[in-house]
Amino acid sequence: MKKSYIDIHCHPSLKPYGKSFKYTPTKQNNLNAGRKNSIWHYSPPNFIERQFNKLLTLTKFTQTDLTALAKADCNIVVISLYPFEKHFLKDKMLGVKFIPDLLVNLAAGVSQKRIDNLRNHNSYFQDLNDEYDFYKQLDNFAQVIDGITFTYRLVSNYTDISTNITTSTNNRKIISLVPTIEGAHAFETGLHKDKDTADETTVLKHIDTVKNWEHKPFFITLAHHFYNEICGHARSISIGLIKDNQNRGLNKDITPLGFKVIDKLLDDSDNKRILIDIKHMSTASRKTYYHLLETTYANQNIPIIVSHGAANGRRSIVEWDVSDSTFSKHFRQDDINIYDSEILRIAKSKGIFGLQLDERRIASRKAIASSRIYWPSKKRRYKNKSNLIWRQIRHIAELLDKNGLFCWETVAIGSDFDGIVNPIKGLWTAENLEDIKPYLIKKAEEYLNAYQSNLQPQNQISATEIIDRVLFINANEFLKTNFK
Repeated sequence: MKKSYIDIHCHPSLKPYGKSFKYTPTKQNNLNAGRKNSIWHYSPPNFIERQFNKLLTLTKFTQTDLTALAKADCNIVVISLYPFEKHFLKDKMLGVKFIPDLLVNLAAGVSQKRIDNLRNHNSYFQDLNDEYDFYKQLDNFAQVIDGITFTYRLVSNYTDISTNITTSTNNRKIISLVPTIEGAHAFETGLHKDKDTADETTVLKHIDTVKNWEHKPFFITLAHHFYNEICGHARSISIGLIKDNQNRGLNKDITPLGFKVIDKLLDDSDNKRILIDIKHMSTASRKTYYHLLETTYANQNIPIIVSHGAANGRRSIVEWDVSDSTFSKHFRQDDINIYDSEILRIAKSKGIFGLQLDERRIASRKAIASSRIYWPSKKRRYKNKSNLIWRQIRHIAELLDKNGLFCWETVAIGSDFDGIVNPIKGLWTAENLEDIKPYLIKKAEEYLNAYQSNLQPQNQISATEIIDRVLFINANEFLKTNFK
């Protein structure tokens, strides 16, 4: 099997599903890749779109459409189903409804018909099921790309993935899609911005329904951008016109309903456990979740997942203003990012940490500014931008090495591509991971030449293996162990 890369968090359907509301009937995944409501629709950024992103940080082009994934030779992709949250929209801004609609449409790249649907629908759970159905519509339908026949298949376990790999050939290839969910509001919570609306019986019933899907989600990101009556969330929105909508529940702890949701998700009866992704959870709810793992679930092997995140370089949730690393000045120190003590927990639990390829998360403003180039040079751009990723890898590795752990098995890629992200410049789409790989290997080689003797013997591996682990091996091993 070729080791391309595995992305443990991305949104291939967000744009085409959003565009599908423009057509009749709605919510249809078109087999014609030329249509924007097709998950195969290939729309890499042109020059104008790249400049638009550089100026306004908006990503209108597709990044992980299935054609881009096929061209990148990806054979395993962890997809995120996301019922788009209604609270991105305000009733009016400056007295005009059009302004918030335009902002959200520009940021997400969906359609005005999808925005209208968000304003009017009253069921996140229905939206979740509709997006899941969007994938199922073209499951195992063929597309010919560059003379090779590709299909994608939703998978239920690693055995399915292995079958797809062994039955793929040079001329006929299968991309395995591992389903996950972003945001437990999907179970019908948090529909109203200012008051609780969740019904416990309904929420728990919906979890049972999802656990019995043909393709049960591998994990769920418990929190997301807005309060979901299950747990508090971390600040993730900086746009002033929308930011206030995020205030309710900000930094709140796990709620009584939340404890029941966690118990239901982690119940492993009939091998139907859905693991929990801590990304977007508030520091208070993360602390409580860790305590649950140490007490209620102390005798169970439950890995901690950060599907798409970054280190903030700070010591711990408690010692949030203390850093033991010179790299902290290069990192965003927001509490949506992960503290060193949490990274140790993740590694000790045999969990996984997906690096989010979003400049707003992975690096400080100063680090981003120093990585810019002011004349066209693909080589110089990749050399500079690889620094943003390598610093994260190195920081985590040195932290784990210092604590006696194998330091290269925890980090993977969780790009968040096709979510509402501002990609690292030059890393526009799935295809560009192969472009930056040699620059990452070069960074690893330079590091090993200078510091390898400082590492514990088990951590003195080759530069190529380090980057292969980040791009492919670690995610593959995590799936093999936990996706059952």
